[in-house]
Amino acid sequence: MARSTVLPGIDISRFHAPDADRDDFLTPPAPGEHVSSTRTRPALFVLGAAALLAASVTVPQASAAGRTPTALAWYDATAETIATAGASTQITNSRTWAIGWLAAARATRSVPAGVDRGAYQEAALAGAVHRALVTLAPSRTEQLDAKFKETLDAIPDGPAEERGVAVGERQADIVLASREGDGLGPAAVNAPYPVKPAAPGVWQPTPPDHAPAAQYGNRVAKPFLLRTQSQFRLAPPPALDSRRYAADLAEVRAYGAADSAVRSARQTETATFWLGSSLTLYTEPLRVALSRTHQGIAGQARLVALFHVALVDTQIATSDSKYAYERWRPVTAIRTGAIEPDLGWTPLHTTPAHPDYPSGHTTYAGAAQTVLSALAGPRSAPFALTSPTAPGVTRTYTTWKQLSDENVDARVFSGIHTRSADEAGITLGTNVARYVLHDAGRLLAPR
Repeated sequence: MARSTVLPGIDISRFHAPDADRDDFLTPPAPGEHVSSTRTRPALFVLGAAALLAASVTVPQASAAGRTPTALAWYDATAETIATAGASTQITNSRTWAIGWLAAARATRSVPAGVDRGAYQEAALAGAVHRALVTLAPSRTEQLDAKFKETLDAIPDGPAEERGVAVGERQADIVLASREGDGLGPAAVNAPYPVKPAAPGVWQPTPPDHAPAAQYGNRVAKPFLLRTQSQFRLAPPPALDSRRYAADLAEVRAYGAADSAVRSARQTETATFWLGSSLTLYTEPLRVALSRTHQGIAGQARLVALFHVALVDTQIATSDSKYAYERWRPVTAIRTGAIEPDLGWTPLHTTPAHPDYPSGHTTYAGAAQTVLSALAGPRSAPFALTSPTAPGVTRTYTTWKQLSDENVDARVFSGIHTRSADEAGITLGTNVARYVLHDAGRLLAPR
């Protein structure tokens, strides 16, 4: 096994499970190990106290005359760029985030002698993210150039600004070159999938549209840090003749039906609140963590970079497990399976066009929780979230784990995933993110 490079200041040994019998989480699975979804019963463990991002901690500079701090300004510029000119595929947009902010993290990691630290790092971050975004979203060049000018106008002219911009742009060019041909463009991500003949347990296109399978190409895309796409492939889903499978199906049949008589109004709201893109739903929680960290500009850049690197690699690993097992969705299992088939059963929400196991929403949630807990602490002062799929609804949270728990329940209440698929997703996302954190130093070293 290759030697891991741990990012200085991230103390992996401080991660802990809430119960003494959960020590299996303290050691990441070996490469190629198949990880059973039962390791996360009933849900993701809470990580330990926040680990520092770097040995030297600096407090973010206060904004001048009400100016938004540089890292937050460029975070918002990235989010706006993705919202208005992003790709049609979530992982492609995650890649854009990862490229720009990885370049920023490398560019701000060290400061040359003889220049103002704050000015240099602000210029380096702006130079890196600006260069990456105008390259990947050229239709937004005018708006990004204006934001870049605004940032530089607020930095005193001189060597710190000039050298910071230069290193940021250089690191962006290096990361961009390293990701050419990585298989994460929309066409490659949605490569055609040869549907297998209908058989018990085997995925088939689902109603009402019976659309072709999506994200099949993710499974062969180039990760940022994983050695192979299958490095953390999950153990198989529950057997069709198992009690766990029967319980899963009974739960989603009852609680996930469009006309469910047992799902509460709050549970329906949960399903609808978490229905949209995970990238969209987690943009605000990450911003909350970014705005509340006291790690300085370099630490802020690392937080965003590692979050999105972990999420790209998690989405690749998700498709690897999905298409390794090709498990049918609940709507297919309930309508055509051997357990009390019901041809008229309809889920609350339309089933996405890819296999059930694991849930992509919960792999995303597991990875996001792991990174945020490690780099910003598992708890936060209360923060409010809204959802584009639940207009008028605002929910308040104090831990990242609450987001994960709601994602697990939401996919069952929507009628589109089994609980086993959801819990397995938490396991997979957690394992990938912990690996990324453990080997972060290898990724973040400037080139």
